[in-house]
Amino acid sequence: MRAYNPCMLHSLQQLFGNALIERFTLMVNHVISSEAAAVQRLRPHAGRCIRLHIIGWPSALPPLPALAFVVTPAGLVEWCGPETTQVADLQLSVDASNPARLVAQGLAGQRPPVDVAGDARLATDVSWLMDNLRWDAQDDLARIVGPALANELARVGAMLAAGVRDAVRSLADLAERLRSEQPVR
Repeated sequence: MRAYNPCMLHSLQQLFGNALIERFTLMVNHVISSEAAAVQRLRPHAGRCIRLHIIGWPSALPPLPALAFVVTPAGLVEWCGPETTQVADLQLSVDASNPARLVAQGLAGQRPPVDVAGDARLATDVSWLMDNLRWDAQDDLARIVGPALANELARVGAMLAAGVRDAVRSLADLAERLRSEQPVR
């Protein structure tokens, strides 16, 4: 039987984290490219770097790779990679000390509190994107399976999402209660 190798686990976590961020970038670009106004807002910022700074990430969870994205000339974003040293033109800081609450807020369509530092014009345009862009999953499904089935799948998906939202909200509330009941050392 092989011994536990913490380096191997760390490597797997890095690979998984990097793959997740790459897929996230593809999804963000899909949403941006579906709205011409979004692309037009980002194009003037080509070459600028946007860094997402996660504050309070729980140490029990695997660490996140660097979340820095550069705006492309096409008006999309490209992940800078896990080891980037590129200086950010805009930094968005999000408190992730309660990831369950963040997920619940995201599922409910709520924008979490974000601290912004950096270029004001870029911040204005990124804020507009966060306020106005939404993924239209039903429209994407309709292209594959047709509008009737996409409508039904969206309806079922909305019911499932509501159940997940309720479960995550309950877990977040429970975690908050447990955290507040812990004795201070």
